[in-house]
Amino acid sequence: MRTRRNNIMIGGGVAALASLGAGYAAYRQMGSMAAYDAKVAAARAEPPAPAGLRGLVQLASLAPSGHNTQPWRFITSESRLDILPDFTRRTPIVDPDDHHLFVSLGCAGENLAIAAAEHGRPGVLRFDPAGEGGIAFEFERGSSARSELFPAIARRQSTRAEYDGTLVPAADLRQLVAVAAIPGVDLVLVTDRSRINQLRDLVRVGNDMQMADPAFLRELKSWLRFNPREASLRGDGLFSVASGNPSLPNWLGPVFFDLAFNAAAENKRYARHIDSSAGLAIFSAHEAGPEGWVQVGRSCQRFALKATALGLKTAFANQPVEVVALRPELASMIGLPGRRPDLVMRFGRGPELPFSPRRSLEEILGR
Repeated sequence: MRTRRNNIMIGGGVAALASLGAGYAAYRQMGSMAAYDAKVAAARAEPPAPAGLRGLVQLASLAPSGHNTQPWRFITSESRLDILPDFTRRTPIVDPDDHHLFVSLGCAGENLAIAAAEHGRPGVLRFDPAGEGGIAFEFERGSSARSELFPAIARRQSTRAEYDGTLVPAADLRQLVAVAAIPGVDLVLVTDRSRINQLRDLVRVGNDMQMADPAFLRELKSWLRFNPREASLRGDGLFSVASGNPSLPNWLGPVFFDLAFNAAAENKRYARHIDSSAGLAIFSAHEAGPEGWVQVGRSCQRFALKATALGLKTAFANQPVEVVALRPELASMIGLPGRRPDLVMRFGRGPELPFSPRRSLEEILGR
């Protein structure tokens, strides 16, 4: 009995050690949130004033992008800074005509213009149709021009969570509309609950259609980052923890995605998110095409930065603009029949979540 008991105890101890070892190996594989947060904080730190070109690029690159692909390349010179599309980072299933890609360039360009003016290097931002078609920012002589939007560049995030459902005062709504006014772009704010519900239902229809497409799911899955280590090493993609999901080992994350990610669960999540929002902002360019889409990016970035400055959170709910068949219905809902709606952004007061990863300057500069 004694020998058997000893054997059981030894066997149990070995199993426990093995379990601890496996747990530690999994922890090492996933990395720590503390290390991840430190790296993210360094990427979002304001560069010393006056910021050089690298510092301005760093701030510009904090802009949002579809699936957090960061599809841009920055080319610098003393008199000009170009933001060019990086077509190697396309998402051809969800964004077959590169609409979201060019919107992202506009978001980055607006960050750049605000940051450059703040650091005493103002300039003119314009779409440059030559070559690949990108954005040219040409520096001009001038002094610093401070903006309340500048501090929000590092604090803005796409907060994919439930908000608290409280209303935004009318005065704040007017400020959001005013700051987002960009030539060639219409902004429609929806704060009436019945209309929000209509748009929510359209988002859910779009979600059903996307979730039924295996190619869409494969593309989305390829941009998911399931733990701090992977997100930190890749520097891009949709970090699960930043959306309120658990951190998982690389081998388990895709399995969990296949088991748990389905249309019914996602529809419930989107319904909670939209129902808890104070309103929705829909952006539409006067002219469809890269130049108009860049302008939409500038407008929505200014809206998001102003919302951040007001203590609000924002996130995209773009299914009705990504599913071609739903665009006419969305356009009619917002009073712009015949137009192409470009973005749907929800806003409200919500929690602070971990920030998304960012690629290093060496990866996005000078190629």
